[in-house]
Amino acid sequence: MEEELKCPVCGSLFREPIILPCSHNVCLPCARTIAVQTPESEQHLPPLLHPRGPAPPAAAAAPGAGPGAAAGSAACLDSECAAGGGGDHADKLSLHSETDSGYGSYTPSLKSPNGVRVLPLVPAPPGAAAAPRGAGPASSSLTCPQCHRSASLDQRGLRGFQRNRLLEAIVQRYQQGRAAAAAAAKCQLCDRSPPEPAAVLCEQCEVLYCSACQLRCHPARGPFAKHRLAPPPAHPGAPGGGGDGGGGKGAGGGRKLPTCAEHDLENYSMYCVSCRSPVCYQCLEEGKHSKHDVKALGAMWKQHKAQLSQALNGVSDKAKEAKEFLVQLKNLLQQIQENGLDYEACLVAQCDALVDALTRQKAKLLTKVTKEREHKLKVVWDQINHCTLKLRQSTGLMEYCLEVIKENDPSGFLQISDALIKRVQVSQEQWVKGALEPKVSAEFDLTLDSEPLLQSIHQLDFIQMKCRVPVSVPPVPLLQLEKCCTRNNSVTLAWRMPPLSHNPVEGYILELDDGDGGQFREVYVGKETLCTIDGLHFNSTYNARVKAFNSSGVGPYSKTVILQTSDVAWFTFDPSSAHRDIVLSNDNQTATCNSYDDRVVLGTAAFSKGVHYWELHVDRYDNHPDPAFGIARINVVKDMMLGKDDKAWAMYVDNNRSWFMHCNSHTNRTEGGVSKGATVGVLLDLNKHNLTFYINGQQQGPPAFENIEGVFMPALSLNRNVQVTLHTGLEVPQCVKQTKLPNN
Repeated sequence: MEEELKCPVCGSLFREPIILPCSHNVCLPCARTIAVQTPESEQHLPPLLHPRGPAPPAAAAAPGAGPGAAAGSAACLDSECAAGGGGDHADKLSLHSETDSGYGSYTPSLKSPNGVRVLPLVPAPPGAAAAPRGAGPASSSLTCPQCHRSASLDQRGLRGFQRNRLLEAIVQRYQQGRAAAAAAAKCQLCDRSPPEPAAVLCEQCEVLYCSACQLRCHPARGPFAKHRLAPPPAHPGAPGGGGDGGGGKGAGGGRKLPTCAEHDLENYSMYCVSCRSPVCYQCLEEGKHSKHDVKALGAMWKQHKAQLSQALNGVSDKAKEAKEFLVQLKNLLQQIQENGLDYEACLVAQCDALVDALTRQKAKLLTKVTKEREHKLKVVWDQINHCTLKLRQSTGLMEYCLEVIKENDPSGFLQISDALIKRVQVSQEQWVKGALEPKVSAEFDLTLDSEPLLQSIHQLDFIQMKCRVPVSVPPVPLLQLEKCCTRNNSVTLAWRMPPLSHNPVEGYILELDDGDGGQFREVYVGKETLCTIDGLHFNSTYNARVKAFNSSGVGPYSKTVILQTSDVAWFTFDPSSAHRDIVLSNDNQTATCNSYDDRVVLGTAAFSKGVHYWELHVDRYDNHPDPAFGIARINVVKDMMLGKDDKAWAMYVDNNRSWFMHCNSHTNRTEGGVSKGATVGVLLDLNKHNLTFYINGQQQGPPAFENIEGVFMPALSLNRNVQVTLHTGLEVPQCVKQTKLPNN
């Protein structure tokens, strides 16, 4: 309540408060300081643009001036100020500048202790004894320091404003109650008995201190420098401190009844509704209120009290809601602190998980680099040993031939010359083109594309920060069935958003079941609207669906589309994974080799389920080589015969017999070989997990391998003496031919 009892100009408790026409209150002494005189010729100017140098006071007016002029040109418009106290006070507040020209400078505003800007009283410059000729009589005005409305003063000056005696009485009671409370308040830290009266209250510590304890326990330095010290508050039992001790009938009975401002001998008895002010009986008979609507003072008093009480009830309800709201805000502060700590911990955990994943991936990549290095070193060492052996053999043969040439026995020379010439020719053929070239390069064909990951790290942000305007989840995507297709064990799906869709889309989620009616799983998450999925099962039915998402959440699923993969596999030799000595032609269906050593080539299909059959036709077969047919993993060694490592399962065959080989282990020798025009069939039954071979339609030996599981690719190894053509998309053979094709 104390803020309501302070003057907006001086910031102290009201002293003789008066009521301005705008219903605000101001101290009578303060009203004298902010009253401004303005000649009528300048009344059209705004209050802040009135020139300095108001009209001279009444005491300095020219002799013979009329009463109206004296009253209108008085600097202090109250009788108390005209007695002589107002002139000095006005001189102290004068802001007149010695450089003022009389018309080009304006009165600046002052700021009161409450922060309200007011216009002070400014006397006329020295020598300006009278208004200029032709100027109208001066008028006085008062600007409210709170709402800045201007009120003109009549000939009575400040006495024309009513005294707020009710506010004056409340201020008096408040001062008495505060003094009594200050006298009753005791220091809470005194070790004396009884404690000293409290001098200050620390609003932060909520402790009462006497002067000595305040200097000792609460010095104005360090952390206490920002604490606010206030006078001791009034306790509820003290007069004016919140109880009923100073109000009511008793307070009114001890005060003199207010009298009319215009008729000093008359008490207020009526209330003028038009002017909204109490009036006396004489005002109704003779004054300006004679024709106004008036009502009984007591009735209007009760009516306005009832209205004020009703309005207070509304304010009380709002204050109660405000208190509850403050409690809610304080709880919100605590929740924000707790949630902030939780989110910080969650963010740290997520970032640590990303760092751990990156560390694990780095270890995997380093392992791949190590394996690639070891593989290159092994290939080079093998080539060194092989070349050294051949060089030693050639050198020995050369030395032997030189010794033979030195002999002078013609008959002996001719006995061995034919065989020796053939040996030299064969030795020369060993050094074919490419034999003296390194099989591997010193460069590593490994390129780490870290740019997408780095860009993703730079774009890492909270989803809700990306779109501050509230949006809805995306609508249902529409599958474009005309663009959806299947090929072998791959499916391609396409979709789009419906037209006239304004909700933003940040990406799509494509889900596919396992081809056996199982649960859906995510196979693609991204911004593209076309996706191809490889490595599915042959002869299987898959269900697919897609949904969109944005910062508001995930939208509904699209309709489910059913996709059927091929019954049989159509594939070719894979040039990207084949050894560099392999030469492919006939749309990658025919394979030959540039090297006398065995080289491996794989097919473009991968099998993990179902029964698959393909055939290889022998187009050329010279000097009885040993081609190998079978299956392998994607990472099989490609510079030696198929089946010598643990990544391949094969049958190698010559012109008379065949063997099964895995991990360089030879088993099940079977009579019957291949020649030009022969056909080798490979049957991979992943339902029974076995592998069977056929030559010219007849099964070659027992099932070659059993209990094989995983993902396999068709494979072949051959050298320069063999050419093979691949035939795929074949049905599984239902019968076995009884005879083989004749050897050519």
